[in-house]
Amino acid sequence: MDDQASWREQRREAAAAHAEALDRRKAAETQQARELLAGFIEKLRAAGVEPQPLRAPVVGSGTSYRTGITGWYLRRNKSLGLDTEGNFYILGVQPGLKARVLGVQVLPSEPPLIIGLGARDGESLPLKELLRLRLEELGL
Repeated sequence: MDDQASWREQRREAAAAHAEALDRRKAAETQQARELLAGFIEKLRAAGVEPQPLRAPVVGSGTSYRTGITGWYLRRNKSLGLDTEGNFYILGVQPGLKARVLGVQVLPSEPPLIIGLGARDGESLPLKELLRLRLEELGL
């Protein structure tokens, strides 16, 4: 019985160590993504690209709602945005009458290094590449 308790404790410690390592890796990736976004904002500002009010597109329609966020879109379809403070937003929302009238509150997300990770093939893209393409679209 004592060996089994010891084995369980070892498994628990190994799982905790694994979770801590995963958290550290995620934090490092988030920090790296934030640095990429900060560099992107610097380039936009240096080129005189002004931030604009961001709207949240309603998934599956041509409608969008006010968000109260000022910044830049990261995708042509306006599904991702970045505010002037460097916060990353996933802007797609579900339809709603209240949202149509009052707008929506979109909370910032931790920026990923790979946009669309886990999506269908061809839909994921490294953040660095997305930002490069966006600058290229803007002629920068």
